[in-house]
Amino acid sequence: MTSSEIEQTIRKFIGQNFLFGQGLEGLRGTDSFMEKGIVDSTGVLELIAFLEQEFGVTVQDDELVPENLDSVDSVVGFVGRKLSATP
Repeated sequence: MTSSEIEQTIRKFIGQNFLFGQGLEGLRGTDSFMEKGIVDSTGVLELIAFLEQEFGVTVQDDELVPENLDSVDSVVGFVGRKLSATP
């Protein structure tokens, strides 16, 4: 799966589950989910469940940091790294 495909999948999930189909066009890849009020702490759990189910990755406790999960770009990079590490 390419980074572009990962990004499209993540954007679709964010749009449907947190933005309810509105405002996705204005969401830049670097926009912080927390700062923009898009994803709260419960939403992070939903995002993790989605990533694990959709991409077949496991998110470890020590990976639950903003650098991995607080923007479209960070999630795309995180999933890409996890997928490339999977045998």
